[in-house]
Amino acid sequence: MNRLLLRARTDMPGYEFTDIACPYCGETIEVAVDTSGGSQTYIEDCQVCCRPIVMRLVVDEGDESFDLTASAENDG
Repeated sequence: MNRLLLRARTDMPGYEFTDIACPYCGETIEVAVDTSGGSQTYIEDCQVCCRPIVMRLVVDEGDESFDLTASAENDG
Protein backbone atom coordinates (compact mmCIF):
# COMPACT_ATOMS: atom_id res chain seq x y z
CA MET A 1 0.00 0.00 0.00
CA ASN A 2 1.35 3.44 -0.95
CA ARG A 3 0.69 6.71 0.88
CA LEU A 4 0.78 9.77 -1.31
CA LEU A 5 1.52 13.43 -0.85
CA LEU A 6 -0.27 16.34 -2.49
CA ARG A 7 1.44 18.04 -5.42
CA ALA A 8 -0.66 20.75 -7.06
CA ARG A 9 -0.77 21.59 -10.77
CA THR A 10 -2.78 24.31 -12.42
CA ASP A 11 -3.56 22.88 -15.87
CA MET A 12 -6.72 21.06 -14.69
CA PRO A 13 -8.69 23.23 -12.25
CA GLY A 14 -10.46 21.20 -9.55
CA TYR A 15 -7.91 18.39 -9.68
CA GLU A 16 -4.76 17.71 -7.70
CA PHE A 17 -1.96 15.63 -9.19
CA THR A 18 0.25 13.19 -7.36
CA ASP A 19 2.62 10.35 -8.17
CA ILE A 20 2.00 6.79 -7.04
CA ALA A 21 3.92 3.55 -7.37
CA CYS A 22 1.86 0.83 -9.03
CA PRO A 23 1.38 -2.04 -6.53
CA TYR A 24 1.84 -4.54 -9.38
CA CYS A 25 4.71 -3.36 -11.60
CA GLY A 26 6.28 -0.78 -9.26
CA GLU A 27 6.40 1.95 -11.91
CA THR A 28 5.73 5.51 -10.79
CA ILE A 29 2.68 7.02 -12.49
CA GLU A 30 0.97 10.38 -12.16
CA VAL A 31 -2.72 10.36 -11.25
CA ALA A 32 -5.29 13.14 -11.18
CA VAL A 33 -7.27 13.32 -7.94
CA ASP A 34 -10.70 14.99 -7.88
CA THR A 35 -11.24 16.03 -4.28
CA SER A 36 -14.51 17.87 -5.02
CA GLY A 37 -16.52 14.66 -4.54
CA GLY A 38 -15.21 14.08 -1.02
CA SER A 39 -13.86 10.78 0.29
CA GLN A 40 -14.31 7.81 -2.03
CA THR A 41 -12.92 4.50 -3.24
CA TYR A 42 -12.44 3.90 -6.95
CA ILE A 43 -10.39 1.83 -9.40
CA GLU A 44 -7.92 3.29 -11.87
CA ASP A 45 -5.83 1.20 -14.26
CA CYS A 46 -2.05 1.51 -14.21
CA GLN A 47 -0.84 3.48 -17.23
CA VAL A 48 2.08 1.06 -17.63
CA CYS A 49 0.83 -2.49 -16.93
CA CYS A 50 -2.95 -1.84 -17.19
CA ARG A 51 -3.74 -3.70 -13.95
CA PRO A 52 -6.53 -2.31 -11.71
CA ILE A 53 -5.35 -0.19 -8.76
CA VAL A 54 -7.77 0.41 -5.88
CA MET A 55 -7.56 4.07 -4.87
CA ARG A 56 -8.88 5.05 -1.45
CA LEU A 57 -9.24 8.82 -1.15
CA VAL A 58 -9.91 10.50 2.20
CA VAL A 59 -10.54 14.24 1.96
CA ASP A 60 -10.24 16.51 5.00
CA GLU A 61 -12.83 19.12 4.10
CA GLY A 62 -11.65 21.41 6.90
CA ASP A 63 -8.33 22.25 5.25
CA GLU A 64 -8.94 20.62 1.82
CA SER A 65 -6.00 18.23 2.24
CA PHE A 66 -6.28 14.59 1.23
CA ASP A 67 -4.76 11.18 1.82
CA LEU A 68 -4.66 8.73 -1.08
CA THR A 69 -3.72 5.07 -0.74
CA ALA A 70 -3.16 2.75 -3.67
CA SER A 71 -3.36 -1.02 -3.37
CA ALA A 72 -3.70 -4.13 -5.49
CA GLU A 73 -7.24 -5.32 -6.10
CA ASN A 74 -6.76 -8.45 -3.96
CA ASP A 75 -5.17 -6.64 -0.99
CA GLY A 76 -8.56 -6.35 0.69
